[in-house]
Amino acid sequence: MASSINLLISPPNSQYSFCSRNSLFFSPSITTFRRTLPSKSLSISASSSSTRELEALIFDCDGVILESEHLHRQAYNDAFSHFNVRCPDNDDEPLNWSLEFYDVLQNQIGGGKPKMRWYFKEHGWPTSTIFQHSPEDDNDRARLIDTLQDWKTERYKEIIKSGTVEPRPGVLRLMDEAKAAGKMLAVCSAATKSSVVLCLENLIGLDRFHGLDCFLAGDDVKEKKPDPSIYITAAKKLGVSESNCLVVEDSVIGLQAATGAGMSCVITYTSSTADQDFKEAIAIYPDLSDVRFNDLESLLQDVVVAK
Repeated sequence: MASSINLLISPPNSQYSFCSRNSLFFSPSITTFRRTLPSKSLSISASSSSTRELEALIFDCDGVILESEHLHRQAYNDAFSHFNVRCPDNDDEPLNWSLEFYDVLQNQIGGGKPKMRWYFKEHGWPTSTIFQHSPEDDNDRARLIDTLQDWKTERYKEIIKSGTVEPRPGVLRLMDEAKAAGKMLAVCSAATKSSVVLCLENLIGLDRFHGLDCFLAGDDVKEKKPDPSIYITAAKKLGVSESNCLVVEDSVIGLQAATGAGMSCVITYTSSTADQDFKEAIAIYPDLSDVRFNDLESLLQDVVVAK
């Protein structure tokens, strides 16, 4: 049996223009169409064909609540410069992740420590002011990564507290509408808990933050996205079925984590994720400025789960 899904998606040939390397503006038009997918393509289980009720709305943080990847890249590069991190393949100057490289890296590997561990395995373990020589055993390598990540996190906090960062359009209104409708609200991020807490306190405000029904960060689970454990854990903490949760993500890594947990997912892409394959999402938006909570409820109700 096929599952019928209403998809809201920006057309592949959306017009856009580059105003700078960091800004990509898409036309606001959104096309609505119906698409038939085989039921096996949905990571959803049910005992019979039925509609679903939205009980919990779950947001990712980085890229969804705020467009933050350029801020993370800045903080990493500041850490590499501060500790004079130099890899064997380019030891003339401190490591500096370019915009193009980081766009690829952050969309393939979730979490800061896994990013650095992968990079150093590929490009050679670096010298630094932490270790004069490249660390050779696992303990020293772990200490290097921990030190860099801790400093990077503090630097990222300074950037967030500067008051120059704003939440993405429509996020706060959707949170308020979900709460007004009596639904549960959660945030699940792969980032370090301390940095996520700071982001939420500064961007959504203390009242909304303390009003969350569930908040999980990368520290709370063993595996990072695209592993689905963070969303599975959230459903358990909320006491709801995964099939009655709707996740808002910005990247294919997050989408895979959500669908792997048996949850439906909508995408609000950023300039660095716009070209990714989001075919498993039930809706795709350039941002949430024109999206209402009732729209999301209708989307989930239109997902018919086949037996």
